[in-house]
Amino acid sequence: MKIICIGRNYADHIKELANERPAEPVVFIKPDSAVLPKEQAFYIPEFSQDVHYELEVLVKIKKVGKHIQEKFAHKYYDEVGLGIDFTARDLQQELKAKGLPWEKAKGFDGAAVIGKWVPKNRYKDLQDLNFKLLRNGETVQDGNTGLMLWKIDELIAYVSRFFMLKKGDILFTGTPAGVGRISANDYLSGYLEGEEMFSVKIK
Repeated sequence: MKIICIGRNYADHIKELANERPAEPVVFIKPDSAVLPKEQAFYIPEFSQDVHYELEVLVKIKKVGKHIQEKFAHKYYDEVGLGIDFTARDLQQELKAKGLPWEKAKGFDGAAVIGKWVPKNRYKDLQDLNFKLLRNGETVQDGNTGLMLWKIDELIAYVSRFFMLKKGDILFTGTPAGVGRISANDYLSGYLEGEEMFSVKIK
């Protein structure tokens, strides 16, 4: 199982980090060891003083695919979910400044929170899903999939040009504006169309 992540897929998030708007999706990979075990707290790693939450809608791939056409992409997933792409922002900025890969800032142990999965047919339109992240009971991110620069099926088609997709692979589709730093004793909970999909305690 691999975790394929999309960066800079919401215009407001690009602006808040003062990044350049990309001409194509920004793609990076998290190893399977980045998945935070269910019911386990997230421990802030000692190598970062500025870990950020990034709430994202997730898609679980259900069969093998390569060079998938966008019009057929919907056949490759039946479930959607919600998760967090934890990012060591200070380390990421340092790596970016040197022109180096982001993996240490994005793929460290526990850096991927994956909530429960629900059938995609529960929702009328996957490109009109409301989702939000609460930190200690207060909304800090509030997004809608309609604001994606590249839609889910476009992302699957694009990614499959470079990586063969396999059953169980997970696609993180990008985060909206509102990312921020976590602190010890924070409590994060994610909601998709009003339904809680995950919660995690920060240590």
